[in-house]
Amino acid sequence: MRKLAWRVQWFVLLLLGCMASAQSTSTFRQQALDCNDQSGILCAEVYDSIGYGGAYTGHDEPSVLFYSGVPGSGNTGVYFLRLPKDPPTAPKQDGSGGTFNFQLHPAFWVGMALCDDQSAPNPGGSPGRPNIPCKADSDSNIYDDSDPTSSRYIGNHPGSGFMEMQFFPPGWFPSISCDNTNRWCSALLTFGVSQNSNTGNNGGCGGAEWANFAFVTKSGAPGGPPSPLLQNGATFTPTTDTLFYNPGDLLRIDLRDTEHGLKITITDLTTGERGSMTASAANGYASLNFDPTGATCTQTFNDSHPMYATSSEHTRVPWAAHSYNIAFSDEIGHFEYCNAVNREGGHCTQDGVNDLDTALNGAEDDVGCFDAAFESFVGSLPIGGCTGTDIDFDGVPYQLVWPGTFANNKLDRAVHSQPVQFNSPLFKDGQGGTRNYSRVAFEADLPRIEFDTNPPCQRHISNPADPNPGQDCVNPPAGANFYPLYTTAQTQNGDNCIWQLGGSHIPGTTNTFGGSSTIEFGSLLTLAYPAAGGVPTFRYNDFRRVLNNNPCPTQEQ
Repeated sequence: MRKLAWRVQWFVLLLLGCMASAQSTSTFRQQALDCNDQSGILCAEVYDSIGYGGAYTGHDEPSVLFYSGVPGSGNTGVYFLRLPKDPPTAPKQDGSGGTFNFQLHPAFWVGMALCDDQSAPNPGGSPGRPNIPCKADSDSNIYDDSDPTSSRYIGNHPGSGFMEMQFFPPGWFPSISCDNTNRWCSALLTFGVSQNSNTGNNGGCGGAEWANFAFVTKSGAPGGPPSPLLQNGATFTPTTDTLFYNPGDLLRIDLRDTEHGLKITITDLTTGERGSMTASAANGYASLNFDPTGATCTQTFNDSHPMYATSSEHTRVPWAAHSYNIAFSDEIGHFEYCNAVNREGGHCTQDGVNDLDTALNGAEDDVGCFDAAFESFVGSLPIGGCTGTDIDFDGVPYQLVWPGTFANNKLDRAVHSQPVQFNSPLFKDGQGGTRNYSRVAFEADLPRIEFDTNPPCQRHISNPADPNPGQDCVNPPAGANFYPLYTTAQTQNGDNCIWQLGGSHIPGTTNTFGGSSTIEFGSLLTLAYPAAGGVPTFRYNDFRRVLNNNPCPTQEQ
């Protein structure tokens, strides 16, 4: 995203767009997704800061990972997902009302690793390490050895990208909500990093993480250019072709590779409507060209294909904070109440409820803020708030406001949303059979983002090293009153198992995996990343707990 320091002309365009909308949608969104910005909340989480002046630019992503050694598990998938409903009680500025989905998460998504020869870790090659082209849908791309002398050293890894099929809740601007009233929508995003990790060379674009963005549409054609250098207002403006969903709708999400790139088809089983998007050159998906001597950024349109055949602890994206290939993830930590702002899209000047400003450096983390009067004018709920990264973990998503956080189910449903619910994905094996994943894992990137808590997490193990690696890396994070966890339940007819995110008291819950996020997400995970000088860097970026089975299999269809 561009910085949310709106200029007057942008403000006028925004208001005109909102008033001209025939569908209660904001017809002006943003000009581009800038992953180097503090407001880049929809971008993939990188292992190291690459924002302005090294500033943190990411977000909190509690995830469920799916593992199988059977070919097809790394590049196909079918999810069934039920979109959550907001509670009947509307939010109030003092926090005493209900909590809507836009306050919990700007998006949640299903993800997959992709090939991208222009992306980290070794685009263009490096001394003693020639560039190895990515072979789509193949485990030959697995290079995860931390020994620099090994032929499978992680620094030799083919260029990698990541796909997130994101779903956006309605109700509040400037979250990427397609509707200011009650409709959900979705978009297919792909990411890469223009940097050579072995040399530290940036690729002519400042080492930027970049993103492609396109709404899922009924025609399968993007409404505006998706690519990093051509995105404009039309890219982020929903149209009559955009596939909308109602709260509570049951969706079927099909992921498969095609001749021209990964295609995602979404069928709304409640309304019968269907849409799709393919990460293809024909649809305008592109990669930034790696050119460390280039004076300007350039891009090449290409078809984005899945990277791996399987999904395991070894199928990584070497520039990402997370360790996974196939995963479901929520994005949290991006809403705090704010009672007054210095300007729309600027800083909060009067903190809202629960805002304690306890960051170690004393910095005000409330940025990207809008007041209640503005929200009312553009047709959103009249709640003032901020969407910047909540670095001190005191915002709405870290309170007891998730579904299932109250033991009194009647009260819980009155003020908390229903949970997002989804099944363990199914995949197609080489013979066309439908298979379940054999194992799952829970992973949270809290160590990566606990850099300014009091005291901060010491996540650096070596190259560089903190004095006491692992000390003060905690779950829940310092400042949080709650951290959501995944639980399981049965569908209403009892024929299938489903995952859900929230507290441990969601009605029908069958397994809480220890009943707390501390137990569920497990211990610190050591990850190696290629680094300049031929020696890898070792980090604690995640908590991860791997189960030896899949406790929530889906009935094969």
